[in-house]
Amino acid sequence: MRIWIDADACPNIVKDILFRAANRTRTIMILVANQPIRIPPSPFITQIQVSAGFDVADNYIVDNMDAGDLVITADIPLADAAVEKNGSALNPRGELYQANNIKMRLAMRNLSDSLRSNGVMTGGPAKLGKKEIQAFANSLDRFLTSR
Repeated sequence: MRIWIDADACPNIVKDILFRAANRTRTIMILVANQPIRIPPSPFITQIQVSAGFDVADNYIVDNMDAGDLVITADIPLADAAVEKNGSALNPRGELYQANNIKMRLAMRNLSDSLRSNGVMTGGPAKLGKKEIQAFANSLDRFLTSR
């Protein structure tokens, strides 16, 4: 099992939690981004830089992940694609997406996107706070210990 990180938009505090978890559990972690990402020296952590462009990093992750892998992303369509490949996805707020909940979450995302594009709803998710960071760390730990 590997952990794939959609690293362009992943908050630094979440990356730090992931770096510690990769070393503690000796789990291979791959950060994918279209810009250089600083990573600590570790035999378990690597970074792949892809070209700029819409969904280039997402497509790289989906094309290279295996069943059972975990994808860290706030991107619901990427999470859906990971689950379609029999993987799991975890967002930076600690919500784990699997086959039993991803389609409903994708439908909610599409509705919100439609409402925003029509001016009915504005803004996006609230800023990541301590509660969400703790929820992420707890969800990640539960996922890693269940493997």
